[in-house]
Amino acid sequence: MPKMIFVNLPVTDLTNSIAFYAAIGGSRNPQFSDDTAACMVLSEAIHVMLLTHAKYSSFTARPIADARSTSAGLFALTFDSRDEVNATLDRAVAAGGMADPNPPQDLGFMFSRSVQDPDGHVWEIFWMDPAALASA
Repeated sequence: MPKMIFVNLPVTDLTNSIAFYAAIGGSRNPQFSDDTAACMVLSEAIHVMLLTHAKYSSFTARPIADARSTSAGLFALTFDSRDEVNATLDRAVAAGGMADPNPPQDLGFMFSRSVQDPDGHVWEIFWMDPAALASA
């Protein structure tokens, strides 16, 4: 079995969060979803588990951080082109996200923008030039 990653995020409004993660390319896996959680599949190996605060709290006794005022992690997701980065960010904003909480970066071989989900979790949406990667 290949290694997989499941990013578990506490959310205040499960329905809004599902719409946001669908906008950045996720599809809901009903096998691991119910009225307290939704498994959003971003790729064969990447899954985001959206958990209501009550559900999230059943996995840890630690308090849930307010991601709008603190940063505990930055998540990055690749896309195939600069245009796809911009289009994905536009869809994410239309689904309740906030564009560019961190400044966009254009390094020539890499282009990135960021989007904050409805709960404040920040995702870096980026493209890297495959030719530049091959010569590195």
